[in-house]
Amino acid sequence: MKKFKYAIEMGGGYTCIYVKGEGLALKEPTLIAAEPSEDGYKVIAMGNDAKKLVGKTKENVEIFTPSVSGEHSNFEYSVVLLKHFLSKIGFKAYEDNAIFVVPCGLTAREKDNILNVCEAANLGYVTLVPSVLCSCVGEGRNIDSSKVNMVVDIGGTATDLAVINMSSIIKGATLGIGGKSIDASIVNFLAYSEDFVIGLPTAEILKNEVGSLYSNDTLNMEITGVDAKTKTPKTIVILSNQLRKAIEPFYSEIVRAIDTTINTLAPEIVADIINNKILLVGGCSKMQGLEDYLKKHLKYPVEISEDVDNVTILGAGKLLSDPQLLDSIIKKL
Repeated sequence: MKKFKYAIEMGGGYTCIYVKGEGLALKEPTLIAAEPSEDGYKVIAMGNDAKKLVGKTKENVEIFTPSVSGEHSNFEYSVVLLKHFLSKIGFKAYEDNAIFVVPCGLTAREKDNILNVCEAANLGYVTLVPSVLCSCVGEGRNIDSSKVNMVVDIGGTATDLAVINMSSIIKGATLGIGGKSIDASIVNFLAYSEDFVIGLPTAEILKNEVGSLYSNDTLNMEITGVDAKTKTPKTIVILSNQLRKAIEPFYSEIVRAIDTTINTLAPEIVADIINNKILLVGGCSKMQGLEDYLKKHLKYPVEISEDVDNVTILGAGKLLSDPQLLDSIIKKL
């Protein structure tokens, strides 16, 4: 049985690294800023430093989240970014093994891409563990039993749905929507409805501060952008009810996916899900009015984690100290 020291999650929003015996050692945006150079592109900032540059750089500077697992993964940038984060926690090459937290719907090629990134970043032995299993462990649910749990993880770039029992996923799906999709929708909505242009960082602030699924919410926020017609600076007040039109379709799609998944399950499994409640994690589970919205549109009970942002990496951290459970998971992957 191998020993693991690190748990790593390179999500669409943030990268987290948990160190056994120390706790959560790093949490920074999964971002790289790069500009053209004679050899292609030169990295000028990563993580928190790259986040500070969003919307404030020259036009030729690209700020992006490298895809660790995709068919067209940004391999070199993923390696550079992972090495950068590991260096900040005092990692020494090849000396320690790691759990790498991943979405549940990866292809064999995508898994290979991740393992190749980890190898190039000089990690030791790496095992891939689905994030939804870690979320359950982090929430204190028993995944190594015949009782079924269902998890919905609404992350930065994707949403995972999984039905779990006996330390394995018996039904899972990944939707290509997440917090960044909502940000882009807000930008497009305001450009179309108000002739008002803002950047993605401002859209993210709007989503977090006044985004709501309550139909009668009175939240509002004053923001500055550009008038699309005159190309001059403009300040307007954005109402929560306006943003709801841009936000709700994403949650409606998640509700449909949950219904579709559960409708394919045996009655005994559905009964367990109802008894245990559907667990919601991920940053976009913090949306104002989500619990009320789900009560109205979903016929199954839900429980939103008290720590939606960190429950997954904390669960992976727990696995570092529970080799028996981790071994049980690995054997069934």
